[in-house]
Amino acid sequence: MLIYRVAYDPASGTIRLADDQADGRALPESPVPSALAIGHFDGVHLGHQEVIGRAKLRARELGLPLAVMTFYPHPRDVLGKPGYAKLLTPLPDKLEQFEKLGADIAYVVHFDSDFSRLSPEAFVERVLVPLGVETVVAGFDFKFGYRGEGTPDSLCQLARGRFAVEAVRHLQRNDRKVSSTLIREALQGGDVSLAAELLGRPYAVSGVVVEGDKRGRTIGFPTANMRLDEPYVVPKGGVYTVRVIAGGITYGGVMNIGLKPTFHERLPEPTLEAHLFDFDGDLYGQTIRAEFAGYLRAERKFNSAAELVEQIRKDAEAARSALRLSAPIR
Repeated sequence: MLIYRVAYDPASGTIRLADDQADGRALPESPVPSALAIGHFDGVHLGHQEVIGRAKLRARELGLPLAVMTFYPHPRDVLGKPGYAKLLTPLPDKLEQFEKLGADIAYVVHFDSDFSRLSPEAFVERVLVPLGVETVVAGFDFKFGYRGEGTPDSLCQLARGRFAVEAVRHLQRNDRKVSSTLIREALQGGDVSLAAELLGRPYAVSGVVVEGDKRGRTIGFPTANMRLDEPYVVPKGGVYTVRVIAGGITYGGVMNIGLKPTFHERLPEPTLEAHLFDFDGDLYGQTIRAEFAGYLRAERKFNSAAELVEQIRKDAEAARSALRLSAPIR
C-alpha cells in the first residue's frame, strides 16, 4: 500500500507533500485515478468497513486502485471538542487496517486550522480534483469543509459530473448506530465483547514492555508492564482476559488495568500489566500487542498479598477457561 501524507498549503492554494512524509515519496506528477473511500475512520469498525468495501467494489468494477483518505490529527481534537485526544485506532493501526481491507493507496491529510477553514467547494477543487478521483464513497453522515457544512449531497453537487459520489447508510446493532462513540462507551464500561462485535475484531493496544516494581515474580505471577506507544482509548479499570502477541507468538493471559491499590496508596496514572500463560522469558524493551477477549472483574484492594494471589489464581483459571471456549474474532 502506498502511503501519502499530504497537507494543504494556503500560500499556493494546493495540497503538497507533508513535512513528515516518512520515506520522502513525492505525490505523482499526474493524478492517479482512483475509487476513494473518505472519512475519519477512527476504529475502522464495521460501518467504516462497509464504506471501504463499497469503494473497493467500485474500484474493481472500474479497474482502478482503491484509495482511502483519512485525516490526522483527528479533526475533533484540533477543533477543541473533548474526548478525541485518545483514539481507538491511532494512525499506525488505522493504516494497518486499511491495508488489510485491500487499500492500494492511503492519503493521510494533515488536519490543521488552515485546512479546517477550507470551504466545501475549496475542498473539492483543491484536494479531491487534483488527486484525480473518479468515485468517492463516504458514510451517510460524512461532513467536510468549514464548520462541517459539506454533506454527501453537496459533494455530489460540487462534483459537477467530474466524479461519482456514493453515500453508504449506517449499520445498526440492537437499534443503535455502529459508531466510534458507541465503541468508546462500551470500552468505558468494560464491555470489550461489545467493542469486538462492533469492530469485527478484538479491541487491541500495543506498547513497549518496561520495568515495573517486579512484585509479580515474588508472588508467582510475573507480569509484563506495558507503556502504550500511541494515544489509545484505554478500557475501564479492571481485570481482563487477553491474548498477547509477543515475538510473533500468541499467548493467553490476564491483564490488570488500574492503580494496584493493594500495594500503592496512589499512582499518578493507571498501569497495564499482563500475566502471560505458559511463558518464561524476558520481554523488556519489546513491543507487544494485547487483544481484549473479556472482562473478568473490577480492580479492588486486598487485605494481604496472599489474598491477592488466591484471586489471581481464580482469574487465571477463569481466563484459561474462557479462552478455550472462544475463538479470536478476525
